[in-house]
Amino acid sequence: MSTIPRSAIILVGGEARRANGKEKYFFEYEGRTFIERLTSTLEPVVDEIILVAKDPDQCKRFSHIKGVRCITDIRTGIGPIGGLHAGALAALGELLFVSACDMPCIDAAVVRYLFEAIGDGDAVIPSWNFDMIEPLHAVYRRSVLLAYLEDPKSYSLRPMIRTINTRYVPVEDLRKYDPALKTFTNINKLEDLEQINGKPPAGQNLP
Repeated sequence: MSTIPRSAIILVGGEARRANGKEKYFFEYEGRTFIERLTSTLEPVVDEIILVAKDPDQCKRFSHIKGVRCITDIRTGIGPIGGLHAGALAALGELLFVSACDMPCIDAAVVRYLFEAIGDGDAVIPSWNFDMIEPLHAVYRRSVLLAYLEDPKSYSLRPMIRTINTRYVPVEDLRKYDPALKTFTNINKLEDLEQINGKPPAGQNLP
């Protein structure tokens, strides 16, 4: 483990409308829920795992998961940047891996690489091309996030990423750890879940 403390922030507070009102973090893949897969994958990579929920009632949904901390949004109704703000405030680590809760195939080796790749940058983000990036599968520097989020110019992550000292990692560089790039598979609707449960995801859900 690095001498610089590392935290993982999993954003679970979004509305589940895209999944027909069902809670995506409790969908199952290969016999385990998404949130169980995520936390078990990240546990050996980071010093702590923080779930950011929309309210205390939602936090109670995760009380059975050991070794994680659940907190709630402070600035509500502003999307992922609100969860990022709350998570950064609560985190003990200076380096933060941020993930959405609908990514059941995140690869620990890829996450380790992103932590190492940040160097002296403010963020390291996988990139398909200039316009196609993975801001919710990325590592950020806590102090920089907090400074920016004191008075954000936008509630979108993209302007923030373009403002800070971001390092972009071509996704092709990550194939040496995850040849099929399954780490980026995200489940937005029930049909996607049926597809990956029917056969291993081999990049068919990638951006």
